[in-house]
Amino acid sequence: MTSRHNIWFAWAGLCLGLSLAAFAQETPVAPPSIPEVPQNRAPQGQAGQPGPKPTDDRRQPGTTSGANGPGEPVSSSSYKIGAADVLNIHVWNEAEFSGPQMVHEDGMFTLPLVGDLKAGAMTPVQVEEEVTKALGKYVRQPLVTVTVQQVGSKRYYMDGMIARAGEYPLVVPTTILEAVSKAGGLQPFANGKKIYVLRGTTQIKFNYKDVVHGRHMEQNIELKPGDHVVVP
Repeated sequence: MTSRHNIWFAWAGLCLGLSLAAFAQETPVAPPSIPEVPQNRAPQGQAGQPGPKPTDDRRQPGTTSGANGPGEPVSSSSYKIGAADVLNIHVWNEAEFSGPQMVHEDGMFTLPLVGDLKAGAMTPVQVEEEVTKALGKYVRQPLVTVTVQQVGSKRYYMDGMIARAGEYPLVVPTTILEAVSKAGGLQPFANGKKIYVLRGTTQIKFNYKDVVHGRHMEQNIELKPGDHVVVP
């Protein structure tokens, strides 16, 4: 009996040990706790540095996304409008009165629903006043802006042995030397001593080499509309 009892106790002990081992393997182990991050804390970058600031894509007043449009700036208070100039008429919140308008040979331009208005020999500021008065019967307190979109009335011409021959807008006061520079300079075999300005039937001599060396600067006159700078 003693031998049988010993065998039975050994067998019972073995079964109990196996049961405890199996129970230990099946029991899930709780993961390590993760510290809670406060919700109001700003995101951090590397090494504890502040993260990047959010970008603001809103454009600042007075800025543009690209380069300005072609052409020279036109002074709204001093530029005298002429035939073939293109005006940009803008009436705030009134699309039917807004848009580009070309000045006719008689110095007039046509505003929809209003009719012909004068612009020749006037500045853009003066035209704004005329348009504002004319719109008084159609729009209550109209806000009008007039700008010169394209200069067609005042041009000069570069001819002959010049890098970029052609016509150029005469928007701001321009001397002969400035005109040569704007046209890219003289071609390699140009005769810089024999340049002249053809103004109607009159030839005005211009010695490029003298002027660029600071001599006889009285030759470097300002151009007038219709002048031809001829480079032989």
